[in-house]
Amino acid sequence: MLRISVDTLLGVVGGELLCGRLDAHAFGLSIDSRECEAGNAFVALPGERADGHEFLNDALTAGAHVLIVTREREQLLPELTAALTRGASVVRVDDATDAVTALAAWHRDRLVCPVVAITGSTGKTTTKDLLSAVLATEMRVTSTEGNRNNDLGLALTILRAGSETDVLVVEMGMRGPGQIAALCAVARPTMGLVTNVGVSHIELLGSIDAIADAKGELVEAVPSDGAVFLNGDDALSERLARRASAPVTSYGLTEGCDVRAVDITMDDASRASFRIVTPHGDVETSLGLPGRHNVYNALAAASVALRMAVSLSHVAEGLRSAVVTQMRMESFVTATGVYVINDAYNANPVSMRAAMETLESVRVPGRRIAVLGDMGELGSLADLAHFELGERVARSSVDVLVTVGRRARRIAEGARAEGMDPAVVRPCATVEEAIEVLDDTVTAGDAVLVKASRFMGLEAVVEGLVDPRVG
Repeated sequence: MLRISVDTLLGVVGGELLCGRLDAHAFGLSIDSRECEAGNAFVALPGERADGHEFLNDALTAGAHVLIVTREREQLLPELTAALTRGASVVRVDDATDAVTALAAWHRDRLVCPVVAITGSTGKTTTKDLLSAVLATEMRVTSTEGNRNNDLGLALTILRAGSETDVLVVEMGMRGPGQIAALCAVARPTMGLVTNVGVSHIELLGSIDAIADAKGELVEAVPSDGAVFLNGDDALSERLARRASAPVTSYGLTEGCDVRAVDITMDDASRASFRIVTPHGDVETSLGLPGRHNVYNALAAASVALRMAVSLSHVAEGLRSAVVTQMRMESFVTATGVYVINDAYNANPVSMRAAMETLESVRVPGRRIAVLGDMGELGSLADLAHFELGERVARSSVDVLVTVGRRARRIAEGARAEGMDPAVVRPCATVEEAIEVLDDTVTAGDAVLVKASRFMGLEAVVEGLVDPRVG
């Protein structure tokens, strides 16, 4: 974790010492006073719901050694007095997020462990979770928590790593050109993995080629003595490979891939078992999460782990035991006997199709019900993409379609146009309306997929399935 003197910290963040000693030290960093530990530097971040400055006294009570603030001295007189009483230092900066990023870059320079960076249009978080589980069979791993893959999340992940860390695994999200390059400038990855290139950010970047170029910023950032890992079955991986100065390992299902899966079978809950074929030998394994598409994520994790000399047996063990982030193809059976696939964290046309395939492959005595909400960041493709998804639903084995949101109404229209019985297509304007529909529709033995972009808040639908209303 971060270990830094106040004197050094001032130089790193370009700050002003409002009170305290220059020779004091901070051990670790926190942005949440509820998680602040003795010795930490506490950063008062302005937020949408709360301002960190309102919790400075809580951080001091928790034992913070340093407070990093953006308010002027005159606005913090009571807090400065409290800090002096407790022997803490207070540092003022112009931008709190920039200060955290600067500290992360400084701390990264002192780490000696390999750094694996993961990006891609879909599968980033699941791949990160699988890789972390595999590496943890032989190493001490520090990795991105949940889906904290923006600039602040990346910085906080780096700051958690320390001398005890054998490998650091970071997830990188992307909101526009140059962002991954900026994240790489802080993380300085020694290995880079791109899961795939899809249309998930086309509203922001305009074309699939532009999305590939943005993902390629990670490939370019990996030094020549590092390693790059690409999906060999993705049409744009060849374009990415040309930008690499490091050796490239491909993974996939086709013959030409360096690491591939064969003999894939699916159980009743759509969980895959398969054999991984590698230059180091073969191994049988299985996954605890549903979806044939997750075989690709598993192969990605295996490719990196094998490069780091993890044994084949431990690769298989780690994949079998991995636990993934909530709302990422999370599956369970409710107390009322309903099989739920909760993939409510994010959605784009590619991941929607993969989720639909998972729902179709689940073997249950009841019906298959798809609850699909709006997909974001599709720009001019939004109308067509939602309509085509509806057509795909109509051609599937799904028995009931529930859509949620304005854009998702086009899913319902596409399904009806393709011949799905209008009686089993239920467009809903709000999450609350969808919960009511499902409360009247779902029975024991049914399988329900819940998927949409994060802003739709469809986790409330899952909560409604877990705790149905009593009529």
